[in-house]
Amino acid sequence: MSVDKAIRILMVEDAAVMRRMEVMTLNSLGFQNIIEAGDGDEAIAQLKGDHEFQLIISDWNMPNKSGFELLQWVRSNEQYSHIPFIMATGRGEKKEMSKAKDAGVSSFISKPFNGQELQEKIDIALGLRDESEAIERIDRGPRLTSDGRVRIKMAHIQITDHLVLGVAKHLIKTGKFIPRTFELETECMSSWNPVAKALEHGHVDGAFVLAPIAMDLYGHGADIKLTLFAHKNGSIFVRNRNGTYQEPYQTFFKEKSFYLPHFQSVHHMLAHQFFHGIGLKAGMPGQEAIDVSFEVVPPVQMPQFLSDNIDSSGFLVAEPLGTKAIAAGIAELQFFSSELWENHPCCIVAMQRDFTQEYEEAVFEFTKLLVEAGKFIERKPGSAAEVAVDFLDPDKRLGLRVPLLKNVLTEPMGITTGDLYPSKDDMDRIQHYMHDEMDIGKIIDLNAFIETKFADAAITDRVSALRKSVVYDPAQKAMEILIKRSQKDDDQDTKTLLNMEGKYLIFTLDHQQFGIDILTIREIINFPPVRAIPHSPNFVRGIFNFRDSVIPVIDLRLVLGLDELDNMDNSRLIILETITNKGLMQMGVIVDSVSHVSDIHTADIEETPDFGIDIRTDYILGMAKQGSDLMVLLNTDKVLTQKETHTVEKIFTANAD
Repeated sequence: MSVDKAIRILMVEDAAVMRRMEVMTLNSLGFQNIIEAGDGDEAIAQLKGDHEFQLIISDWNMPNKSGFELLQWVRSNEQYSHIPFIMATGRGEKKEMSKAKDAGVSSFISKPFNGQELQEKIDIALGLRDESEAIERIDRGPRLTSDGRVRIKMAHIQITDHLVLGVAKHLIKTGKFIPRTFELETECMSSWNPVAKALEHGHVDGAFVLAPIAMDLYGHGADIKLTLFAHKNGSIFVRNRNGTYQEPYQTFFKEKSFYLPHFQSVHHMLAHQFFHGIGLKAGMPGQEAIDVSFEVVPPVQMPQFLSDNIDSSGFLVAEPLGTKAIAAGIAELQFFSSELWENHPCCIVAMQRDFTQEYEEAVFEFTKLLVEAGKFIERKPGSAAEVAVDFLDPDKRLGLRVPLLKNVLTEPMGITTGDLYPSKDDMDRIQHYMHDEMDIGKIIDLNAFIETKFADAAITDRVSALRKSVVYDPAQKAMEILIKRSQKDDDQDTKTLLNMEGKYLIFTLDHQQFGIDILTIREIINFPPVRAIPHSPNFVRGIFNFRDSVIPVIDLRLVLGLDELDNMDNSRLIILETITNKGLMQMGVIVDSVSHVSDIHTADIEETPDFGIDIRTDYILGMAKQGSDLMVLLNTDKVLTQKETHTVEKIFTANAD
């Protein structure tokens, strides 16, 4: 039996941007009958109104009346007690889940979540699926290959913290490391929740995972072991480029939201220390007297969230997402995580205990490979950056570039992978700060959780490689960072150009050369016959069928305010993929002629000149000089204004069927 998509859903979430994202997620699943509320009090008002609801999805931490208080109210009122209730929260700790279950929650989902996870929880809440079905161990087939090697499956997400795993695959693929005892399989997951679920329920043999998540899983019965650190350092705190950063600098962050990749993360700990150090109280929405509100957002979506929300002050996340946001002109550098805690751990390698026992020899060899991969990254950051582009961005959705990743890997205060030996002292520092100062997690026996024998065998030069962690006084360091980053940073100017370097298709419009990143181009064809759309703007030439897909055709001359071309015999149609509010969309843009593909380097690029307040330039990435040629590099996602993009989306949607 499937869910009736017409059911009326009450969505309760205090953060407007987060609520919009969650509504869009529901829309993508086919649910359109959604009523929104900003907190528990508003939700109760909606319930007491004329609406009949078949499902409530509520955030936990909210001002006025929390999601937990709303749950208690619903379950204590006979008129509403039957309504299925899904609790959605950034606090994904096991103890929070138990508390919600005792209060009568139908299902529980941890932020950030995707559509598949939400659909699964809706099915469970509505009684269409049993909770045990979602967590049963998966039969992954034979454990051994035909030549007797064991298959090792490792989970990860799209961050440089996990690049050691990607380089390990590269060393195997290129024959520089030939495993005798195992065959490596990796799975890139959308966010931390699927990684945690896969690790907890044995869907994978191991995972590159946030240390606090692994400790919480272990503390609540997951039979896993920490075998190695995945890296040290590697995270970055950026602030929103919108707004004025001036004395007193604390006011820039006050009464704004701040994004974290997960509630159980070193990022949360370091952000907490920073804000406390500058005299601000940071916490989850609903906590008393907070100055900064923490919100949990999927790492890859943080730059877009920051760009769309002027009330967000910044985010702290693993690279390369912070540097990419700086390069895109969305954010400015506040500090690297190593400036608060030098050589700190963040992600660790966690493996199933029974796997480490049954296939001990394979784990020894696998650990050795990861250690070698870490050394490779530090010796050859350029080669590692090339590996990272394909490993971290296989679908080319993040738009990662080798120069940007090389900058991340060579940043003096950035990620290090040369010493992956697991430090119990550092792990203890994390668990005690988060438990004692932030009321997160529980204290576990690290001697039982950490298994060092594999690292002992793999790291033979531990004395020379060991990089001691240095914990700075958060208050003193935070104030120093607050003031330091108010000054112009030449390195940040360099970062803003990194995202532009690459191969560009050079074309002409009205005898002027323009460039478009070839990564956004699907194909170049002769100008085809198109079907006009009545009452559409003049820059929309119509639609045509491209490989069984109907796509809109845009006249780039008219978009940029140039005269219409009389003779289009030499015109070409460039099929682009562009990001809109509804996701990835294809469109064709008409240009006068296509010239060649050119390698544009950072040294060739200059920032966009100031043409005055009446001239729109947001669609210009920069100006590139090559010899006597001057080219305008276009940002295809911003060539159309928001209003124009919305118009094209409506035309595309109306004709797609």
